Amino acid sequence: MAPGEATAAAANSDVLHLLRTGTAAEHESVERTLDLLDPDLDRARLTGVLTRMHGFWQAAEAVLDDWAARFPADAETVRWFARRRAALFAADLDTLGAGPADAGPVLPPVADTDDALGRLYVLEGSTLGGTFIDRHLTGLPALSGVRLRSFSPYGADTGAMWHAFRRVTRDHVAGGGDAGAMVSAATGTFRALEQWCRPAGVAA
Repeated sequence: MAPGEATAAAANSDVLHLLRTGTAAEHESVERTLDLLDPDLDRARLTGVLTRMHGFWQAAEAVLDDWAARFPADAETVRWFARRRAALFAADLDTLGAGPADAGPVLPPVADTDDALGRLYVLEGSTLGGTFIDRHLTGLPALSGVRLRSFSPYGADTGAMWHAFRRVTRDHVAGGGDAGAMVSAATGTFRALEQWCRPAGVAA
């Protein structure tokens, strides 16, 4: 195999590359539904979106907490409990003068660590786009003075937290984890998020 072919093969087999390319359509669908970079985004629709997201994160974190109880070493390696965000969504809703979500979707149990990392790819990846959303929100007159934390929960540590997640995910695959199972879990999570948030988002 030529050096260029070897580099291409390595890129195509990298789990983060597979996750990014394998979920691209679903990721775009979520962004289109939420439309949080809309220049006309108002307080009412932002509150509606955050309410749906809070419900989803509560459901997602509940099944991941169950996984963490069954796979405590893996949960500690990925620093799962430092990545929980449902309480931040609830606090942001309070900032907007709204109550927390009553409930979230019914999500399937997390089968194993492959499944958990695939789901976390969606939840953690949202913190990268969240920095752009935060910047956009601060420039909207309708949201003047509103400061939210759930979109970029790690602040200056966003890059470091994402880098750590990537490292753990790659190490897990190198140790025998199933990249295909992760992609399947991530795809399903994006689809569940889009379906749950659609009522508060833009028209399909």
